[in-house]
Amino acid sequence: MTERQANKQQKSIVVLVSGNGSNLQAIIDDISQLKINANISAVIANQATAYGLTRAENASIPAIYIDHKGFESREEYDAQMVRCINEYNPDLIVLAGFMRILTSGFVENYIGKMLNIHPSLLPKYKGLNTHQRAIDAGDEEHGASVHFVTPELDGGPVVLQSKVPVFEQQDTQELADRVQQQERQMYPLVIQWFCEDRLKMVNNKAVLDNEILAEEGYAIG
Repeated sequence: MTERQANKQQKSIVVLVSGNGSNLQAIIDDISQLKINANISAVIANQATAYGLTRAENASIPAIYIDHKGFESREEYDAQMVRCINEYNPDLIVLAGFMRILTSGFVENYIGKMLNIHPSLLPKYKGLNTHQRAIDAGDEEHGASVHFVTPELDGGPVVLQSKVPVFEQQDTQELADRVQQQERQMYPLVIQWFCEDRLKMVNNKAVLDNEILAEEGYAIG
């Protein structure tokens, strides 16, 4: 643990997942190695089969399943999510492959306290099927972006991007695998910055070490 971390109070994180949870595992690993001064208070999933719940249980983290199909509207589901999250009073909400569009009401509860990782170089390719879209467009590079969450889908200020080259004749899965390798390195780093009080959102801008970041964030490759 760094001297900076030792002087700061440990942060509480709630992680939302829908699937495998590989980014969740990277965060769990960095916390266990004292790279991130935080604890994961709960992992919440909207899919009963999400392996992220198993990862949480294996790490002795409360694993909660809230079935979105049990609610009549998106707003009702999100209201239940808010009630569940607030029980843990988290400093940070981390979306780690949470495959639902969040209502503005949900997002407004956690402005400046919620991060997402998106598999494209935002503002390119918001939404789904980003890897195939990059290949179809003939892009020479692709990647991932960590950003603060705002009501605009994949539109919050970018904190960090990492790029990978797109090779000729590369299929979607190969490209996705290479992007995910970058994700597992960059997401814990951004969370570390937040937990060290180095990162914040001010006036819809990402601010790191008191410097406003560019539109593409703090690019590292």
